[in-house]
Amino acid sequence: MKTKKILFIAPLAGVAMAIFIWIGGEVVMHLWNWNLPAVFGWRQITFWQAIGLFALCRILFGDLGMRVSPRSNMRRRIKERMDERWEQMTPEEREKFRGRCWPFEPPNAKPTA
Repeated sequence: MKTKKILFIAPLAGVAMAIFIWIGGEVVMHLWNWNLPAVFGWRQITFWQAIGLFALCRILFGDLGMRVSPRSNMRRRIKERMDERWEQMTPEEREKFRGRCWPFEPPNAKPTA
C-alpha cells in the first residue's frame, strides 16, 4: 500500500517543484522588468536570469518563510527560561528587578498611590 502511495506522490512532488520554480521565476522576472528599469535605468532580464536571481535569493536569504527559523525557537526558549525565573522570584526580587530594568514607568502601568 505504501509503495503505491509513493509511486503516486513522487511524480506529483516533481511537478509541484517545477511549477513552484516556474512561478517564482516569472514573478521575479516581471517584478524586476516592471520596477528596476523604470526606477534605476537597469536593463530588463530574461526568464533564465530571473531563475538564477531567484535561486541566489533563496541561497542568501534562506527559505523565505517556508520553515520556522532557529531564531524563533531560541526566542521561545529564552521566554520560557525567563518565565521560569520570574515564577521563582519573591515579590521583593521582582520589584528590585523591575526597578533595575525599568528606570521609568511603563506606559501602561497603573499609577501608584
